[in-house]
This record gives sequence, C-alpha cells and structure tokens, in this order.
Amino acid sequence: MATKFSLMGDMIPRSVKRSFEQRSEPRVQPDADHAVFECRGQRHRVHLINISPSGAMIEFEATPHIGERIGLEVLGAPRLEGFVRWVRDGRLGLNFN
Repeated sequence: MATKFSLMGDMIPRSVKRSFEQRSEPRVQPDADHAVFECRGQRHRVHLINISPSGAMIEFEATPHIGERIGLEVLGAPRLEGFVRWVRDGRLGLNFN
C-alpha cells in the first residue's frame, strides 16, 4: 500500500539519546516558550524547547508521522514551513525548508 509519506535515511525514530553531537548549528533557547504548531490543518499551542535556523524541538501531545509537513509560528514571525524529523517521548524534532 502506497503512502504519501516517505522515510529518508536520516529521518528515523529516535529511541536512544545522542552519543555525540552531529548538529551543524547551535540550538538556542527561544525568547518565547510557546509557539503555534500546524499539523494536518489543525493549529495547536505547543511548548517550544529550542530553535535554530534549520529546525526546532517542541513538546506535543500527539504523534505525527516522521516526514509529515508542518508549519510553526513563533512570536509573530513569518510562518516556518518544514517537516517532522523525529519523535520521542512527547517531543518532536522539526526541520525547516
């Protein structure tokens, strides 16, 4: 059965903590602790944990699919478009386009 979602080699469910740092950009604590997360046409207020130019980590009660398209709005800044990169223990890693 075909699906509209695909897994790329670097998009996997994270089941263990990182053993070494692979990030190319520093994550920063955001000025706001909440953001508006859009997934499947629904808007949700979420806790924003950290953010960088290429992604963010949020806490979200639902579990979207890895690779699913999303939107994120932080402090009235322009909406960021991207996808879910990983899901673990109520947290999501987002990657922006």
